[in-house]
Amino acid sequence: MSEAASREADTEARDLLEAVVRIPSVSRNETEAAERLVEFFEAHGREAWLDEVGNVRAPADDGVLLTSHIDTVPGDIPVRVEEDDEGDVLWGRGSVDAKGPLCAMAVAAVRTGASFVGVVGEEVDSKGARFLVEDRESEPGAVINGEPSGWEGITLGYRGLLAGTYVATSESGHSSRPENNAIQDAIDWWSSVDDEFATDEWHPVFERVTCKPVEFNGGTSSDGLSVEATMDVQLRVPPEYSTGEIREIADGFLENGTVNWDDKVEPVMQSPRTSAARAFRAAIRQQGGEPTLLRKTGTSDMNVYAKTWDCPMVTYGPGDSDLDHAPNEHLPLDEYDRSVAVLETATERLLED
Repeated sequence: MSEAASREADTEARDLLEAVVRIPSVSRNETEAAERLVEFFEAHGREAWLDEVGNVRAPADDGVLLTSHIDTVPGDIPVRVEEDDEGDVLWGRGSVDAKGPLCAMAVAAVRTGASFVGVVGEEVDSKGARFLVEDRESEPGAVINGEPSGWEGITLGYRGLLAGTYVATSESGHSSRPENNAIQDAIDWWSSVDDEFATDEWHPVFERVTCKPVEFNGGTSSDGLSVEATMDVQLRVPPEYSTGEIREIADGFLENGTVNWDDKVEPVMQSPRTSAARAFRAAIRQQGGEPTLLRKTGTSDMNVYAKTWDCPMVTYGPGDSDLDHAPNEHLPLDEYDRSVAVLETATERLLED
């Protein structure tokens, strides 16, 4: 048996995780899972409640705020625990993204006395995190955001997001006419934006502006008098830029049509020398691991917190992020146990500072 498989299981932490994973909590339907977390805190003598948007609030020592999201993407993965060469493995939607980090933080919060918030809506619009930063009267001393990084990984950076919908209309006419129609206008605009941010394959993805059209509709209107085109687009924004700068560049290529930019999240990059980063490096080494500093190409609620709060923060949690939203999402429970221990140690160190 491997060293990992022979480690003593953290039964309390595992029981909470399996219970929460068994409760479906697709975005905008998180209430039942949230109530299970409230029960966990109350069973340990902690005050906890659901706020007006559905977040689980369990305030305590605000020197550290432990926070992760309750919601998952859709997907029915039968929940079960199976044993393999590395020990017990929990299968189920959300086991990695992000109920593993969420439950590890809940356990660490009751054991250390740190504040905890389980937020809603991260997978769609970060509704819970946005409400949290508006509702709190002051910022915490440090933020530990829960997302899968692997138990030896510490995430310090995320790209930002700029998203919107391009709309164009042109007069209908015979397809032999040389003038652009609305569909061509949409294609030309997006091609110009994409070309502007093109890089070679050796350029790190985290440092690129990534341009993605995510939906397109176009054709002759129902009355036959015009051609219409709509295109939903997303641009991922590295810390080199702000979303405002990217918007200005993209708008500069508009000749026909307009864009309604309806979502923006600023990029974030934390220093590896903050008290939070140092605490996690020490805690991972204490558990026999080798810390790895990570930069993620997507976005998370850490982007929302960093825009408002000027305090040390990291993102941390068990699980392989390649399994986010995947049909084979699963979490080795020994890795989960180790992450709980790391969170306890790092949190205690930060609370003592």
